[in-house]
Amino acid sequence: MDAQKRFEIITKNLQEVIGEDELKAKLKSKKDFTIYWGTATTGSVSIAYFFPMLKIADFINAGCKVKILLADLHGALDGTPWDILENRYKYYEEAITSILKTLGASSKNLSFIKGSELQLNKNYFHDLLKLSTYANVSDATKASSDVVKQNENPKLSGIIYPLMQALDEEYLGVDAQFGGVDQRKIMVFARENLPKVGYKPRIELMNPMIRGLVGEKMSSSNASSKIDLMDDEETVKKKINGAECIAGDPNNGIMALSEYLIFVLKNDKKETLIISRPEKFGGNLEYKDYKSLEKDFISKKLHPLDLKNAVAGELNKILTEIRKNKALKKLYEKAYS
Repeated sequence: MDAQKRFEIITKNLQEVIGEDELKAKLKSKKDFTIYWGTATTGSVSIAYFFPMLKIADFINAGCKVKILLADLHGALDGTPWDILENRYKYYEEAITSILKTLGASSKNLSFIKGSELQLNKNYFHDLLKLSTYANVSDATKASSDVVKQNENPKLSGIIYPLMQALDEEYLGVDAQFGGVDQRKIMVFARENLPKVGYKPRIELMNPMIRGLVGEKMSSSNASSKIDLMDDEETVKKKINGAECIAGDPNNGIMALSEYLIFVLKNDKKETLIISRPEKFGGNLEYKDYKSLEKDFISKKLHPLDLKNAVAGELNKILTEIRKNKALKKLYEKAYS
């Protein structure tokens, strides 16, 4: 596969790339290219995790090495009780593995890294202290503001968080970091501050943020905004039916799920999306791509309720195999009891 094709696959559906010229140069060099994606082990895993996993599948298909950092210490810094960190870690590893299997993603060149095993060594701690002498409180607080839960009396942990995420790029030995665009401030912080302690800045790859079913962001800490992997069929239907979805306005979580998950999977399989409707309401609708569905939704040819029913059905199909995973259910119970 040539460098241009790899570049197209790596950047497909991303919202932003910081260091695009660096990325092109790296790919032209034909050297190994390694990307990491990290997640703090906090709230239970939701269907939103399918979005980064789809990109991880792309990275692997483009011949990249991928490291998934399950950041247990970052989870603690963001409020996960210390006594259940290990349970959360085991649940996240199994949940993410299940998602990748559901997507048919290759495990070639893919590895999981436990955050505490990477970060609790003297060299990392030395660099963390060293970095803290260069980064000011204002910049660190600003960097973490879109990621770490903050209030009027923020904890010191929220300031440490972006420093550790910056150092993770170096200690994982990667060329690029991948995350949601909500991570942008931390990624910019890393590019600006790593050179101060003698390390090179990395390429930053960002997915668009997906709207929640209720509110702006699909959040692991807000059960009503997300579909949990552990939700049964009726719960999925109930949450989708209760989601915000105003006729004619495509700016909602239902449309986002359609665009960034359902149609991505449909297009890969060369399938269409069928919207089932009674004949008295015009009969079934069939869509080959998101743009045609969006056009009908904006013109109100497609009713929100019909779309919701179709989306709920597609999500339940996607979650079918994951629901059969008894080991995942047991790990979930231990992690969130």
